[in-house]
Amino acid sequence: MPEGDTIYRAARALGQALEDKLVTRFETALAPLASVDDDTPVAGRMVEKVESRGKWLLIHFSGDLILVTHMLMSGSWHLYRVGERWQRARREMRVVVATKEFEAVAFNVPVAKFYTATTLARNSEIPKLGPDLLGTEFAVEEAKGRLLAHGDEEIANVLLNQRVMAGLGNVYKSEVLFACGVHPFRLVSTLTSAEIDCVLDRAHRFLEANVKDGAEGGMVTYTGLRRTTRRADPGARLWVYRRQAKECRRCGATILMRRQGSGARSTYWCPVCQPESIRKIRAEENTS
Repeated sequence: MPEGDTIYRAARALGQALEDKLVTRFETALAPLASVDDDTPVAGRMVEKVESRGKWLLIHFSGDLILVTHMLMSGSWHLYRVGERWQRARREMRVVVATKEFEAVAFNVPVAKFYTATTLARNSEIPKLGPDLLGTEFAVEEAKGRLLAHGDEEIANVLLNQRVMAGLGNVYKSEVLFACGVHPFRLVSTLTSAEIDCVLDRAHRFLEANVKDGAEGGMVTYTGLRRTTRRADPGARLWVYRRQAKECRRCGATILMRRQGSGARSTYWCPVCQPESIRKIRAEENTS
């Protein structure tokens, strides 16, 4: 599933190809977008900026028109040279933004809408987002305050709340909590100050590390193979995510998985490295 790092890389690649270029063709399979294009054509406008905000991707066109997309579970942006064969079927196409040299194609994008700067500020979820983990400067203190405001909720669920901080998804949720030794079902109010600082730091560091690949040179919209372990072996790139019933890479215990939250999202953790309660943590500290 696309998370903040995927959207950031996509926006970076699309920006390299499209920014300051004239749109020569706009095509869409979505009626609401087509209606706007009929009234105020996108072709003939300049692409002024492409950016990511958490899991949202925004393409700013001249004349105060902004295309906002969200990938949810299965959407993706691809970038092709004009005339290059698409890697997905045309029936999966939802949006095409073409310039003289490139075609940016959104496949299976479930959320796509046009805004002006005013309507974006008033009528979208984007202004409600928490601090962006991949923003120019991550507002860590603001993120901490927003996290602490959810004291009666389980920490793994809070990490997926984009109004707390923007960019984390299900993969990083489990990986961050493992790295900090925090049980995913603990309430936020039970976390120590050091644990909260660790969660915020690792969330920022993990996402930041996974957008460095491809930063130089080529235009890559999605590189895959997220890595949190720093291991070169592709099969050992993650600590716990999708490793249910396998041995923990640190202690050898069996990785567990349980559905969590209203969306029944899968959560993975090590029962030894991530003790369930503070009582257990203190007991271990007293015996060490």
